Amino acid sequence: MSVVDLAIHPKAAQAKTMLARAGSQKGRAFPIVIVGHVDHGKSTLVGRLLHDTDSLPDGKLEQLKAVSAKRGLEFEWSFLLDALQVERDQGITVDTTQIWFTTEQRRYVIIDAPGHKEFLKNMVTGAAQADAAILVVDAAQGLAEQTKRHAYLLHLLGIRQVAVAINKIDLIGHDAARFSEVAEAVRGYLADIGIEVSALVPVSARAGDNIAVHSAATPWYQGPTLIGALDAFVPRAHAVDQPLRLPVQDLYRFDDRRIVVGRIESGRLAVGDRIRFAPLGREATVATLEAWRGDGGAHVPRAEAFAGESVAFTLDEEVFVERGALASTPDRRPIDANRITARLFWLDREVLKPGDRLTLKIGTAEREAEVEAITESLDVETLDVATATQVDRNGVARVILRTRRPVALDTYDAQARTGRGVLIRGPQIVGGLVIEAADRVAHDIVAVDSSVTAADRARLNGHRGGVLWLTGLSGAGKSTLAMATQRALFAQGKQITVLDGDNLRRGLNRDLGFSEADRAENIRRLAEVAKLMADTGMIVIVSAISPLQAHRDTARQIIGAGFHEVHVRADLASCESRDPKGLYKRARAGEIAAFTGISAPYEAPVAAQLTIDTTRLSVSDAGETLLDYATRYFAA
Repeated sequence: MSVVDLAIHPKAAQAKTMLARAGSQKGRAFPIVIVGHVDHGKSTLVGRLLHDTDSLPDGKLEQLKAVSAKRGLEFEWSFLLDALQVERDQGITVDTTQIWFTTEQRRYVIIDAPGHKEFLKNMVTGAAQADAAILVVDAAQGLAEQTKRHAYLLHLLGIRQVAVAINKIDLIGHDAARFSEVAEAVRGYLADIGIEVSALVPVSARAGDNIAVHSAATPWYQGPTLIGALDAFVPRAHAVDQPLRLPVQDLYRFDDRRIVVGRIESGRLAVGDRIRFAPLGREATVATLEAWRGDGGAHVPRAEAFAGESVAFTLDEEVFVERGALASTPDRRPIDANRITARLFWLDREVLKPGDRLTLKIGTAEREAEVEAITESLDVETLDVATATQVDRNGVARVILRTRRPVALDTYDAQARTGRGVLIRGPQIVGGLVIEAADRVAHDIVAVDSSVTAADRARLNGHRGGVLWLTGLSGAGKSTLAMATQRALFAQGKQITVLDGDNLRRGLNRDLGFSEADRAENIRRLAEVAKLMADTGMIVIVSAISPLQAHRDTARQIIGAGFHEVHVRADLASCESRDPKGLYKRARAGEIAAFTGISAPYEAPVAAQLTIDTTRLSVSDAGETLLDYATRYFAA
């Protein structure tokens, strides 16, 4: 039972019934999601799976055939799943359905996710619950756009066990060559996004080929049946062995007792356990665990509860607890964060832009969140990564979110169930996300004005403060120009300093790597330091490759009117021939990953205040050009 289920039962009596039902569910079915492009036969495949494993209720097949005949429709296996009237009329699966079947190996729960792109948000909520997936691909159509989107969503949600059902093999005459062509295309795309296919099975959902038994029509296929591929999936590590995470669903008053209700997402909870409620940090001891008989009888005390169970419990003292709090043990806490870096799948027709305000929902917690930045976007067709100023519908991006109130969470790699969430606008889910990093930053800070103004400093120094931001490829001459200009301005009595990107990575930024998020943070810190120094009246020369325009735009926004972008231009061949640090040689040898100009992009400035071409100018002429610019623009 989902934690959301309890949210719609505010009455105490209803909550008792829900908890009683939850306690009666025994065992854990292996959850799989079925995904695929619209009309590739996904729902038909699910219906066939149920039939071929003898998992249909008695009389169900005959009932649906009779209903279909009465309505003048030819029976389709998909009718077993498409229970909504609109689905039968339109031929499109609209919602996410859960249904169970059993093989000789184990019990499964199918989370059937819609294929039509109008209903991707349902697919996000469905797939998030799965341990593995079946990706359905039409043998004739092959790897369609929406198939790629669904595959990337599986990757985004951390599902790494995927079997591919290449469906409608009967409609291509059971052609082995065509099957191989489609199989290799699918395998290659999934490998590129980090998913290793466990099996590629040629099937006909309509005819039952290779679903439960091997088909005589495909003697060239020697791999497992689809059922065999499912039975080969490995269950995730049991959530009960992970740290305790219990999102608080609600609080009730029964018999003058204050009872906390929620679902244990991971770990276990026992009477006598000391627990902490994040993000406020209140602690208390579990006094009792409650359960109710399904007939509404008296409550029955319990000693312990485990991951997957919905529970109610009392505490030894009345500490403040509210819906959305996350219970853990005091020694293995979640992160209390208000700044979150997340990988996002955007679903709304209205584009997402920096500054947008939405509701972030993680577990049972909801917070107003602002989009602080969009650091990169990904084309799911080509898998190309680029900078972006907005995220279009069905786009994938890395974003930074800010909340005024902290929220308790985990990174997805650490705790999947509390490391993912959704964005909501009004009543609608508009995005799904997984959390890559999170931290706590101060919000309620009031800036203190300096008692010395910029004009005071300019009169004393004889010049204004500001920032010369030198950007260009490694080897273009940024550091050489910066140091020569610093020496010349210093000789003139100017307050001058150089912030070199490499030097700051030895100290202030030594905790950062070279991922897109870390590169963005590196530039942000450089800009913040440069601004502080410029505000004291200094001329600051920043020498940093800063390859992405979006990152330089962030620096411009931070520094303000004193920001001067200088493009130190040199073509790649010239830079590589100079190679003062030997980096190009190492990059060509594969020793440096994501090296700008070789294996990572450099975006030349689109509106630099000054461009200095060091392939045409001598070192002295280039230095004079920069010196003249600085002298002119920073004059008091």
